[in-house]
Amino acid sequence: MRPANRAVRIRPRATLALVVAAGISVVAFGWPLLVSPDAVIARGATAPWTFALLLPLVLAVVLAEISEGGLDAKAVAMLGVLSALGAAIRPLGAGTAGVETVFFLLVLGGRVFGPGFGFVLGNTMLFASALLTGGVGPWLPYQMLGAAWVALGAGLLPSWRGRAELALLAAYSAAASLVYGLLLNLSFWPFALGAGSTTLSFQPGAPILDNLVRVVLFSLATSLGWDVGRAITTTVLVLVTGPVLLRTLRRAARRASFGDPVFTGAAAPPPPPTRRAPPA
Repeated sequence: MRPANRAVRIRPRATLALVVAAGISVVAFGWPLLVSPDAVIARGATAPWTFALLLPLVLAVVLAEISEGGLDAKAVAMLGVLSALGAAIRPLGAGTAGVETVFFLLVLGGRVFGPGFGFVLGNTMLFASALLTGGVGPWLPYQMLGAAWVALGAGLLPSWRGRAELALLAAYSAAASLVYGLLLNLSFWPFALGAGSTTLSFQPGAPILDNLVRVVLFSLATSLGWDVGRAITTTVLVLVTGPVLLRTLRRAARRASFGDPVFTGAAAPPPPPTRRAPPA
């Protein structure tokens, strides 16, 4: 039986798929820090397209493993509601001075319904919002994967309650928003300025720390306002809406009884015996 409020049960095969996806994520986002200078991927602009084609396949495998035996109709319904809500409110702030109006839902949803649900939610919410806003492109798989890990991480936080929980979620929201921005920058940074052309450019074969400093300086120079805006917006929305939404989502989880088994067909328990009226 899955733990209380956990809308998606993560079975051993799904756990293995998540571990493999984590390894591929490290390569997809961090290859500029790991690749050797004579590697083919270090030259040209093939890497973003290569991983843009690979990541959807990885996500499809992981989502299939999580869904098989772990995603019931009630979880799908909740997933649809939160994904539709996120897709509807994202255009209100996305791309405007870093104001991001959807990440707080990822944090709160992953917190209440667990890491498995959070991973699926990050993918479906970003995909639905991209279709709605016309944001489909080679960057979308990176955004989906990054959002999935943000929501999954929220589901793994310590089980605190009250003000301590809100403070924990606020701190996590700020840190996750900044790391998310840095990872997305890392995915296209090697081709933004040209290899080795400036002091902020990707230098194939340079020490990891050297290239890491370069990408951090690149992020500070180009996207700091957006990343800080995302962190502030997400933190404020978590603090403002968290007390109400956490109670609402937890009430919905209790009523849905995600952890209770559902009996159907031959597995259904026998009906209680009926008493016959005594003869007259």
